Amino acid sequence: MPEFRGIRALALVVLAYGAGTVSAQDFALDEQPVEVEVINIGALTLASPTPAQPALLLPRPHLPHEQNAESAGSASVLLGDIPFNSGTNAANAYTSLWERIRASYGMQDLDSPLVKDWENWYASRPDYVARMVARAERYLYYIVEEVEKRGMPAEIALLPMIESAYNPNAYSTSHASGIWQFIPSTGKLYGLRQTWWQDERRDVLAATRAALDYLEKLYAMFGSWELALASYNWGEGAVSRAVQRNEARGLGTDYLSLDMPAETRNYIPKLMAVKNIITRPESYGLTLAEVQNQPYFAVVTTDRHIDVKLAAKLAEMPVEEFQALNPSHNRPVIRADSSQPILLPADRADIFQTKLQTYGESLTTWQSYTIEKGDRIERIAQRFGIALSRLKEINGIPARLRNLVGLTILVPAAGDRPGGDIAAAGFAASVVAPVVGPAAVAAQAAKHVVKAGETLAGIARRYQLSVAQLAAANGIRNGKIRAGQSLDLGVAGKRVAATSKQAPAAKRSAAPRRAAADTATTTARSTGPNTRGGATGKSGAHVAKNATAKDRARVTEDDQTRSQVAKDSASPVPAARVSTDRTRLDEHDKANARAAADDKDRTRVALARRSD
Repeated sequence: MPEFRGIRALALVVLAYGAGTVSAQDFALDEQPVEVEVINIGALTLASPTPAQPALLLPRPHLPHEQNAESAGSASVLLGDIPFNSGTNAANAYTSLWERIRASYGMQDLDSPLVKDWENWYASRPDYVARMVARAERYLYYIVEEVEKRGMPAEIALLPMIESAYNPNAYSTSHASGIWQFIPSTGKLYGLRQTWWQDERRDVLAATRAALDYLEKLYAMFGSWELALASYNWGEGAVSRAVQRNEARGLGTDYLSLDMPAETRNYIPKLMAVKNIITRPESYGLTLAEVQNQPYFAVVTTDRHIDVKLAAKLAEMPVEEFQALNPSHNRPVIRADSSQPILLPADRADIFQTKLQTYGESLTTWQSYTIEKGDRIERIAQRFGIALSRLKEINGIPARLRNLVGLTILVPAAGDRPGGDIAAAGFAASVVAPVVGPAAVAAQAAKHVVKAGETLAGIARRYQLSVAQLAAANGIRNGKIRAGQSLDLGVAGKRVAATSKQAPAAKRSAAPRRAAADTATTTARSTGPNTRGGATGKSGAHVAKNATAKDRARVTEDDQTRSQVAKDSASPVPAARVSTDRTRLDEHDKANARAAADDKDRTRVALARRSD
């Protein structure tokens, strides 16, 4: 065994030389002479876990732009921030993002005929699929990156195609918003701010972080991605109860074994259908536009208020494209209390930074104005040279709302019409917690005194609130009001989602449910797969012939509202989560009810102290 003798001799050399008993010249091996190779230790590097794949620098588009970074590119980062993740580095070897997604699937195929039905639905609408892919291109790379960092299956990155068709402005009748379709209460629970200025449910970075946090929690609860996704759609409380019912009956507890509403029953089949189409588009007669496996956007920051139009101008891009990347801002000016992130196409970030630093004029053409007693909105519009309809639109003022005293609104900046800092806009002095949209402005009016002949429903319509919201805010249980009664409007806006589930008394919510069911029944069309011979809602979710009114209400279409915002009504957006606020809040409705009671108690105490 010459190899063994050589090793033994070398070991003896090392030991003897280390002990200082011999020199290197005193030894001569009985084997053939070996040429000594001198190694520069300083040049040694660690071998990559993937032999054929060199380590790549991870693009990090979600990080702020570094002005002084040495590496090139508009989304430069410091070396210390780059994770040593060989799997993610290998993923960047793909030139096509579709290829990268296909290589990272982690969910099992679903054995359900509904998958085939939804494959046919999408395949028969190539224009719709093309628009959905075009919208997804802006956000998909970032979401795939975030999904991979958490070790989640790539199918999760496709979920917004089911939720919103990747439309960041999607808004449902259940008040779900954004590409991940968060309802208000769940959004707040996961840290998404919803103010007069901004709704982070539409913020791509914040909402993606919240959605993945929520999905991780659901997966930890159920140990199954199918059940986690069903919970995302139906609510973890509802899924837990369905599992418990099956366990008690000795039945299976997997997704296909549970008794669930039609919308949730179709939810994962839709996702699997989209997955299959992306895997083999040619098998369905479709062609997917290529999406590059590289960052679409970079993130820059500013600590100064700036008009949306000016920001787009400085970045040399259309306003529509800027708004598509920054859809969370509700006003024509971006308020920057601190460092405000702005998303820009990767090749526009440097241009924006350069022009922003050299721009010598004011970055905003707006100012704040507090409405005083005696002011009329018409005169304010005339005074500041703006159309009345435009002023109401910018500030989200309902057309019928008249009492605006104390409200601070945005008005055009004019040299002879001095106003205040725009940061003050949107919040009246009496408002503690601002809310979103037209309902927020209505809530800031704080009170409404009931006049003879008025009804609760009529007052709710006037202030763009639901009857349930207004009733819950004022502790009204029988729907009756009296002349002279003062109704609190401020609390209602804060509880948009909670109040819909906050009525255990079936009588109080029976009429709205019947109305929703009637709407779902009378507007049913065959725009989605109908596999059991029953009625099909416009969202495409199947409703069995013997479905209850509650099931039919769940599939009521919300896509008309969505298409109005997106201006994309040529094809309905499928599978929007409708009326899930009643079920998703299973875990939170009791806490919200207690919070509402606590708020009223504190109000009574404060009033008592004031009267004393």
